[in-house]
Amino acid sequence: MKKTILYSTLVCIIAFAVACGSKKQEAVANNDEWPEMDEFHMIMAESFHPYKDSSYLEPAKANASQLAKSAEKWVNAPLPEKVNNDETKTNLNKLKMDADSFVQIAQSGDSVKIGKALTALHDQFHKLQEAWYGGHKEGEGHDKH
Repeated sequence: MKKTILYSTLVCIIAFAVACGSKKQEAVANNDEWPEMDEFHMIMAESFHPYKDSSYLEPAKANASQLAKSAEKWVNAPLPEKVNNDETKTNLNKLKMDADSFVQIAQSGDSVKIGKALTALHDQFHKLQEAWYGGHKEGEGHDKH
């Protein structure tokens, strides 16, 4: 009896794991996810919000190389079908170049230049995010995060 319960439990766990794994693969195949965008977004949010909210640039300076590495990973990853076009490729390449430049600018110590470069990098990120989500109508969306 104990072996039957153990085997039944094991079969349920395996079935659950397989089902969850196939849903993840299905989501990516159906263009429901763009993990590289999400990864970059998390780093950008940690960098940009302190600057936007209180002109605090230390997180952006500390995260500069991580932003560049994430942009590099993103530009080299396969594109989901719905954004696999020349405009997205151009915007991703610009994001990577801007992120690479930001590393140097973040080390400059010039708060004005750092703030402008961070804002430009953030705006470039939003072009990609809007391509993914379909943009926003006037009055919709979020307040630039």
